[in-house]
Amino acid sequence: MADLIIETKRISKFFGGLTAVNEVDLQIPKGSIYSIIGPNGAGKTTLFNCISGFYVPEIGDILFLGQPIQSRSTDYIASQGISRTYQNIRLFSNLTAMENILVGQHTNLQTTWLDAIVHTPRYVRESQYSHDEAVRLLTYVGLKGLGDYLACNLPYGMQRRLEIGRALANAPKLLLLDEPTAGMNPQETVDMIKLIRMVRDELGISIILIEHDMKVVMDISDRISVLDYGTKIAEGSPKEIQANERVIEAYLGPGGAALADKYQKRRRKHA
Repeated sequence: MADLIIETKRISKFFGGLTAVNEVDLQIPKGSIYSIIGPNGAGKTTLFNCISGFYVPEIGDILFLGQPIQSRSTDYIASQGISRTYQNIRLFSNLTAMENILVGQHTNLQTTWLDAIVHTPRYVRESQYSHDEAVRLLTYVGLKGLGDYLACNLPYGMQRRLEIGRALANAPKLLLLDEPTAGMNPQETVDMIKLIRMVRDELGISIILIEHDMKVVMDISDRISVLDYGTKIAEGSPKEIQANERVIEAYLGPGGAALADKYQKRRRKHA
């Protein structure tokens, strides 16, 4: 379908006898913020790793803008316009914030080693462009004036922002965010939600989000898919997911839906 940024068809990934992702179908529209949620070990990050090329699924197809990418390298997938962040921050900690952004631009640069040695006009032109773009991105993610700071010396919330800035340096069409608000305080979380919305609304970048903070998920998502033991058990709007008994049970265990319903009735009674 022409209006889809990405589509997965029966994607499955196995590790020995363990099925980490089990025949997952997704259809994610362009321009959306789409969340993938589920209990720990549900297969969310494994699915991200399949989309971004770190894993090759044993079964199924992954179509990015209608083209299959499930057996392509991570470099190729990045060059086509897919960037990602990680559950655990993976910045180059001993490089500056500016240098981290510059590294993220490498898939879009044409300069060769010979250009760099000779200082060709192309090298000079691209070097200036890269520097200007890095300054612009640092400002965009809220790190204006911090380009010379080592990444390891930035506060945690700023490191999260820098990781998104580095991902944006690839000029992506699709951004995969793996728990972008993990470990943040409430104000940092609010600021991150604003940044994610800004990336979608101002830059037109589609976003797929893995997140455990349900308030964030329900506040920011257009649609949500829920994984449990590698299988997609539900899909829908935030309102539909909140009311889904299978989702409640997956998070709260057997009888969880009944407990949640009882709690909601008690809240309404005392409201």
